Amino acid sequence: MCALQTHSVRNFQRDYYRHVRHVAKLARPGSLSKRSFCTQSNGKILDYFDELAAVDTTGVEPMSHALPLTNVMREDEVEVTLTHDALLKNAPSTEDEFFRVPKIGE
Repeated sequence: MCALQTHSVRNFQRDYYRHVRHVAKLARPGSLSKRSFCTQSNGKILDYFDELAAVDTTGVEPMSHALPLTNVMREDEVEVTLTHDALLKNAPSTEDEFFRVPKIGE
């Protein structure tokens, strides 16, 4: 693991523990047991980050997903649409060139 990664993980851990203490203090000033539980369980997660950071990833290409995905969306195509008058013809109620809808507020 390079020095930069170690430095960032350690800074993240220090800031994270500080944040957990602050949030626990705001939530319940007398809640030491809750704070210690959060600190311990989150500490385990951060320890796992250390394990992951120690893995040699030289030559491994970054990926955004575990499976190779392709875009399943179709291309945008210009299609013939209904005219304004044809749309208004299907409306239950119109006023001038607009749809008329029931009032929902004052």
